[in-house]
Amino acid sequence: MTGFRALSVAIVKGFLRDRTSVFFSVVFPLMFLVLFGGLLADQGQSEVDLVQVGDVSLIDGLDGDAKAAFEDTFDVERSDDLAAALEEVRKGDADVAVEMRDDTLVAHYTQTDQVKAGITQGTLQAFVDGANVAQLAEAAGQAPAYALETERVEDDSIKTIQYYTPGLLGWAVAMSAAIGAAATIQGWRQTKLIRRLQLSPVSTRTVVAARISVTVGIALVQLVIFVGLAAVAFGLKLTGSWWMAVPLLVVGTLCFMSLGLLAGAVTRTTEGAVNAANFIVLPMSFLSGSFFPLDGAPTWLRAVANVLPLKHLNDGMLDVMVRGEGPGAALLPMAFLVVFTVVVTLISARLFRWDAV
Repeated sequence: MTGFRALSVAIVKGFLRDRTSVFFSVVFPLMFLVLFGGLLADQGQSEVDLVQVGDVSLIDGLDGDAKAAFEDTFDVERSDDLAAALEEVRKGDADVAVEMRDDTLVAHYTQTDQVKAGITQGTLQAFVDGANVAQLAEAAGQAPAYALETERVEDDSIKTIQYYTPGLLGWAVAMSAAIGAAATIQGWRQTKLIRRLQLSPVSTRTVVAARISVTVGIALVQLVIFVGLAAVAFGLKLTGSWWMAVPLLVVGTLCFMSLGLLAGAVTRTTEGAVNAANFIVLPMSFLSGSFFPLDGAPTWLRAVANVLPLKHLNDGMLDVMVRGEGPGAALLPMAFLVVFTVVVTLISARLFRWDAV
């Protein structure tokens, strides 16, 4: 027992002295607890963004408890332009647009978040049923006054895979570019290869260009594989200026390479560089809509997501690949990614040291 106790104490001390092990065993999982706690804490309390087009007698006629319940459930924006309202829903700026066609309440929704779409339709149906019950109570024997009809703002051929492919592709490219750059810069520094390259007839510019070309080539192969598999196996259909996904993906790759350089610059081992890159990209993927929408997340968390490069990469690819947007939809995300790349690269250059220790 004495030997067992001594060995156990030694192992515990070794674990506690290894800061990397402590971080990835305790702090890293706790970070995800905080992340998911923030993402899911207000799921049941978030209002639905609704655009009311013109006069909607069913909504305008609500009073008392029904009106209060409606206002607690929906954040209502009024508009007289149906096309503009549908565009808001299509872009994800609103969850549903409603209009009246005779006695039918027509709800236009998006497939981007099918769970929220189902909840929205069920809630609207409840208000329609409530209005019918109130009307029947006043005039017994009459047929129900109102009906609900739902229409998708997207083409009927669009499937769920449309919305998951851009996000998962963005995450895959981000992971590959960041980890590849981090491992390369730290590995070359540890083995002194980076010093040898300085003494070789090959210029630094050539070395950097080669590394960037390989990483961008890998990203383009990922694009072909993702889109090809999604199209053949799951019925993915590209829309709009889908070809703009190529330059957008190239800029996104450079952006996450700069994050990998930062990870390599601030760490001392290859394993540490890879872990640091993982630490940057993996939580970012959850906050950028790669795996699920952020509509139910708290406002402060969505504000944080808006400054993350992966969020802009995902949104840009979603616009040009799925939402049918023109080339201009990719320009703003590309501009953000370029600025982010320049800033992070300058910081990385400032922190970089030629030797590992």
